[in-house]
Amino acid sequence: MKIKAIFFDLDNTIYPVSSIGEELFEPLFGLIEQSGELDDLEAIKAEIQRKPFQQVAQKHGLSKELTQKAIDMLQDLTCDMPMSPFADYASTRELPLRRFLITAGFTKMQQSKVTQLKLEGDFEEIHIIDPMKTNENKKARFKKIAEANSFAPQEVLVVGDDDASEIQAARDLGMKAVLYDTLGLFADVKDVIKINSLKELPDHI
Repeated sequence: MKIKAIFFDLDNTIYPVSSIGEELFEPLFGLIEQSGELDDLEAIKAEIQRKPFQQVAQKHGLSKELTQKAIDMLQDLTCDMPMSPFADYASTRELPLRRFLITAGFTKMQQSKVTQLKLEGDFEEIHIIDPMKTNENKKARFKKIAEANSFAPQEVLVVGDDDASEIQAARDLGMKAVLYDTLGLFADVKDVIKINSLKELPDHI
């Protein structure tokens, strides 16, 4: 069945979080450091730039009080620094597919990234799944978008950088998935198509 639509993740798929992470999350890192709850702050920094904060906080055993303070901070945090997409992202605009952006995170932060990257014109719909506003996950949102647009699962291609998040959601729904693994973090994952450049996407539609 022919692919009709492409569902893109945002963070580390369209742009590298590392390009803004230290500056964007500086207030959060300072809050955690001042709390004295972690001996090694570096252990959490990289994870915060790849995973939802709530998951990282739970994994590292941050107290409920610190977690709530951090969430309160993150809900109002916006990205105001210049941002650029991955160099290979421009090639995706030529794909003859309907385009949807689905990202999870705090609304203000994710929307500010979309604005800084000037992505509004690139996508038919932009969906921000805010954990403070909904219990919905990417799997549920993918299913909702597909049903609203009469896409069969086999007509959707999901592109993302997280095997446990959007890629697993695609698997569960029977959608085709491509793992954008520029850092080689998923070398041991065998049951998914992996690419190093978004220029490879035409080979998979």
